Amino acid sequence: MSEMSNSKFKNVTHCIFDMDGLLIDSETIYKKIYGTICEKYGYTYEGDLTFQVLGRPEQVGAELIINHYKLPMSVNDFQHIYHKLQIEYFIDVKLMPGVETLLHHLCKHNIPIALATSSSADSFALKTKHLTKIFDLFHHKVLGGSDPDVKQGKPSPDIFLVAAKRFSDTPDPLKCLVFEDAPNGVQAGISAMVPDKNLPKKFTEQATLVINNLNEFKPENFGLPKYD
Repeated sequence: MSEMSNSKFKNVTHCIFDMDGLLIDSETIYKKIYGTICEKYGYTYEGDLTFQVLGRPEQVGAELIINHYKLPMSVNDFQHIYHKLQIEYFIDVKLMPGVETLLHHLCKHNIPIALATSSSADSFALKTKHLTKIFDLFHHKVLGGSDPDVKQGKPSPDIFLVAAKRFSDTPDPLKCLVFEDAPNGVQAGISAMVPDKNLPKKFTEQATLVINNLNEFKPENFGLPKYD
């Protein structure tokens, strides 16, 4: 991965953040949950399928996995097991490197920030119940898994367009910088990308900027206040 610290990008005024795998270390837990379900039927959850599911709404992810492995179960059956495992595994999710520093910096300089996650309201509450001080920093949160205004999940751009529209000053979406970790999210909004370390390079090609973690992000490259 490369940090393009000497490159110049278009200036932005607002920032929109994905959550899973970007702000919180949850994608490894999701892989464990999906893997547990697949193993019951003799399959190993691996390969490009894991990246196709990454960042998708829960129901879409379930459909992709069921169809890929021809699992003898309905989407409802899959989700029932999935929700039970979520409660078991999502006990104390950690923040990813650089998250707290960047979010506090943007808030200190009055840069509007929003959350745009494919998680439902219930899933969001489960994963962030011990991180409320951090997530209260956001101007608003769009929970795509249960928000009626998000008609289509990633890679459709709906969730980011809804997030941009809900800022109080309704900025031009082109002035919003999207932070993502998943290929579907990058396709949904051309983004600053902090990918899974195992993500093949072909999935990062559309990103405006690719960095290893948020500690490497230089706000001034996008016309935002630099760190003090």
